Amino acid sequence: MQFLIFAITYPIILLLSFLPMRILYLFSDFLYFIFFHVIGYRKKVVLENLELAFPEKKINELKRIQKDFFKHFTDIFIESIKAFSITKKTILKRYKFTNPELIDELYKKGRSIAFVGAHQANWEWSISIPLHVKIKCFGAYTRIGNKYYDKTVKNSRTKFGFIGYKTSETIRSISHNFDEGIQGLYLLLSDQSPQIHKTHYWSEFMGVKVPIHTGAELIAKKFDMAVVNYSVKKVKRGYFEVTFETITEHPNDFKDYEITDKYIEITERNIHNQPAYYLWSHKRFKHRNKVPKKWV
Repeated sequence: MQFLIFAITYPIILLLSFLPMRILYLFSDFLYFIFFHVIGYRKKVVLENLELAFPEKKINELKRIQKDFFKHFTDIFIESIKAFSITKKTILKRYKFTNPELIDELYKKGRSIAFVGAHQANWEWSISIPLHVKIKCFGAYTRIGNKYYDKTVKNSRTKFGFIGYKTSETIRSISHNFDEGIQGLYLLLSDQSPQIHKTHYWSEFMGVKVPIHTGAELIAKKFDMAVVNYSVKKVKRGYFEVTFETITEHPNDFKDYEITDKYIEITERNIHNQPAYYLWSHKRFKHRNKVPKKWV
């Protein structure tokens, strides 16, 4: 059954991915109309998130951001499909890096890097990072139930040089590289909502007290890795600009959660700069009413 589903659907997806971007964005416009005006996919979730994150904004402005978000959301879906066949030439043209030398300088110093980022603008095309830096790049992936799609998606995400490892094997994979003396950049998206029973830290995100992922900080301290944030700015439709920012070269000089707080501060700044381009459809604030007394 898995192969049958893959055999029927993947050729369609691959065929779509070969279409020019201008055609794909027409398809995105159609999907936006269906998602927003017909189905109403997560419209309530998005608006509730915006109301919590921007209590100072009037409802008309929030609804404008909501509408712009859904236009961007369907674009991201289309850009994810394009990633299956996107060429090196195209991704270099559309996904630019302003200061890759920052990474190269850390590499020259012999440092490995905990590379943190958020679901802002376009994170799918970050697969092109290895084209711009000298250090080996590693990224965790969660296995897909369909083994045929799992292999195909993994191949797509590693075609420009990323080396993949299972999310469940993150520590083991990093430990192996350190034992072998292999420097690495480890991509860690850190803005999802963690499971309550795995939460070590609660703090404010966009003014709301929520559980916070601290895995990147813990990994950086365990392996003494520099921590670098990458921020993606949407320049115009289909074009993005990535900027690197060093949070610290020496993580063990920081008290617990100070690095995480700095990451949150950077993420909030980027959201305020381009509020429609954050992933508001995920339930980032779903645990806000479950704050333990010690974190109140």
